[in-house]
Amino acid sequence: MNHPIQENLRLLPLRNTPFPPMVMPKIALILLSILALPLTAFSFATPPPSTGMTLIPLVTQDLEQPVLLTHAGDHRQRLFIVEQAGRIRILEQGRLLPTPFLDISGRVNVGGERGLLGVAFHPHFLKNGRMFVNYSRKNDGATVISEFQASGVMNEVTSIERIILVILQPYGNHNGGMIAFGPDGFLYIATGDGGAGGDPEDRGQNQNELLGKILRIDIDHKPPYAIPETNPFATKQHGQEIFAWGFRNPWRFSFDKTNGNLWVADVGQNQWEEIDRVERGKNYGWRIMEGLHCFKPSNGCDRDGISLPIAEYAHESGRCSITGGYVYRGQHMPHLQGTYIFGDYCSGEIMGLVGTRVTVLLSTRLHISSFGEDEAGELYVVDHGGGIYRIADSTLPN
Repeated sequence: MNHPIQENLRLLPLRNTPFPPMVMPKIALILLSILALPLTAFSFATPPPSTGMTLIPLVTQDLEQPVLLTHAGDHRQRLFIVEQAGRIRILEQGRLLPTPFLDISGRVNVGGERGLLGVAFHPHFLKNGRMFVNYSRKNDGATVISEFQASGVMNEVTSIERIILVILQPYGNHNGGMIAFGPDGFLYIATGDGGAGGDPEDRGQNQNELLGKILRIDIDHKPPYAIPETNPFATKQHGQEIFAWGFRNPWRFSFDKTNGNLWVADVGQNQWEEIDRVERGKNYGWRIMEGLHCFKPSNGCDRDGISLPIAEYAHESGRCSITGGYVYRGQHMPHLQGTYIFGDYCSGEIMGLVGTRVTVLLSTRLHISSFGEDEAGELYVVDHGGGIYRIADSTLPN
């Protein structure tokens, strides 16, 4: 499966895109937890009569295929919405501003899983105005990581682009697309395996390739970037940018605001979606494994040296493509503190994982392309059909 924007979905012009068009079998969902215990299968925890979660609509029109919501860390209470077509919009005091913060639609190859897929604001954005984007280049579909500079008014960005990194894409799907600064101040980049099906060139396991990886670079030294000394292959000729490898199509990652843990949702091929808690220098298995299961070969694969997922779930009951989220660290829903909130693009379910317990927190009809987090740690849901919703406690006035 390709999700990140649509690999399994027939309703939108996307999957072989990060969000999927394929037949969705109807069976019961199973998740597996590994932590420090032996692998054991468990069913979704039976949800309580009410999980106390509701969605408050903030924007339901005038957005074109939004794929991300984030903040700039500048204490201005603005939210930034990435539109796949190549624009970044501002949501300020509940109002969607008419003028885009950034419009690079003329440079972006849009369609399927391609487009403007990510934005990250420098940790010192308030002082330096630096921001970075991840997009598919118009002429050849290559992944481009580039830098722009906010203008003095800070509600618009100059059109001057500084290209940081270009990664050629052999196929049109599995582009990853998430970028974010980690607690260490380095820029992290998620790349898919290059596309097609089954990773035909085995890029996920190739340590000389930047595809199928989580990358980490230092954009504050040695233009266009430096390699952090602690990257696992920092001293080798190729692959110095690699932080971890063995991913199929990581569609959204995030850092826990409390402890800095890196959570990655990796979209599966035909059967299994997985959640990884990622550490430096580890191999997360694709294409040897899909989730906790052998993929190539289909039986008797060598699992030596592979870090298995924290959890997985099957393509059942309409589920087909995971959308990664965030560990909840806000204040409005104390009962969800420490819960990893994520969803499925096809079923529209919002789910929670804490330890080995997984619960469907809310069923929606949304095509969940992303989640978002504001400076206070409160969470949002991005509907690829054009909506932004705030996650709220249904028992409290909003």
